[in-house]
Amino acid sequence: MFQLNKKQTGDLYEQQACRYLERQGLVTLDKNARFKVGELDLVMRHGTCIVFVEVKFRKQSAFGGAAVTISHQKQQRLLKSAYLWLAKQGLSATHAEFRFDAVAFEGDVNSVNWMKNIYI
Repeated sequence: MFQLNKKQTGDLYEQQACRYLERQGLVTLDKNARFKVGELDLVMRHGTCIVFVEVKFRKQSAFGGAAVTISHQKQQRLLKSAYLWLAKQGLSATHAEFRFDAVAFEGDVNSVNWMKNIYI
């Protein structure tokens, strides 16, 4: 049996998160939007709200699980990246409705935990 490298594993879980959220009614706008300040895993729309989604995976939850890995520093990079993404779309952060969600997997692809409006 072969093992996936870190990028392949990340891609797999991002695809799973995207499919899961689409089944919940969200619409995909962008994936892996990269900026000098950071990266946005998924950008989706939920009704009129733009949703920036961070996808996390951990094999075990012994050290707090996947959600714990979203540090304050990571949150700040996500916020700056979100502002840049909005500007690229011709939108203003002061006028656009947006939020930050996380989709965490712990153990396998079936252990999905969608956390809405998690920070910032």
